[in-house]
Amino acid sequence: MKTTLLALDTATEACSVALLHNGEILAKDKLSPKAHTRRILPMIDEVLAQAGISLKQVDALVFGRGPGSFTGVRIGCGIVQGLALGADLPVIAVSNLTAMAQQAYQTLGATSVLSAIDARMNEVYFSALRYQPQLLDGNEYADWQHIIAEQVLPPEAVLQQLQQLQQTEIFQAQQSAVCVGSGWGAYAQFEQSHILLKKCEILLPSARYMLPLAQLNWQQQRYYSALQIEPVYLRNQVTWKKLPGRE
Repeated sequence: MKTTLLALDTATEACSVALLHNGEILAKDKLSPKAHTRRILPMIDEVLAQAGISLKQVDALVFGRGPGSFTGVRIGCGIVQGLALGADLPVIAVSNLTAMAQQAYQTLGATSVLSAIDARMNEVYFSALRYQPQLLDGNEYADWQHIIAEQVLPPEAVLQQLQQLQQTEIFQAQQSAVCVGSGWGAYAQFEQSHILLKKCEILLPSARYMLPLAQLNWQQQRYYSALQIEPVYLRNQVTWKKLPGRE
């Protein structure tokens, strides 16, 4: 029996929903800053109606757990919790940075990806990834290895880390790594850098590309109850560490 997964994402300016059902994907994407709460539920209803199924027929929910805007990530987490509790469904959390890497793989064939989302305040959410699919029961599932773990940092610090990558064999050629996300075009430091950044048109994450990542989690039973899921802010974690007197 084929798995049915419903994914949603509100972590950035983009608002998206995607459904994997009977081996096919139905998806809706809208650019809707500050309108996520109004649009996400009707989009979910539309996709389910198009497939001719109800929420109860879904095996698991998938959501973009961040990083992204604080409000957007919180909205997505809250919506998926409410749906999961109402329909008694497990939840799979997917990184927004990794989802864009998956899009680069599916649309451009990229296997090394530098992912960055504009975090405002002269910072970006950043990670460096390499495609490393997993073979389970004779089937190949999408998966990514973090060469540089997810973090929030200024453009200058990103460029320093990329300079170190150029001096290693982690990426066979820095030029082969595709840059995805809104972060690369947001700051002049990236434009002025001597490091060759291979940019593309992938600027924001989409729920459609969270589904292949969620399939591996489903097969490995890496899913959670609605009350167990947590958003990933990155900046909030860093700020907390800097507060005096905090552990």
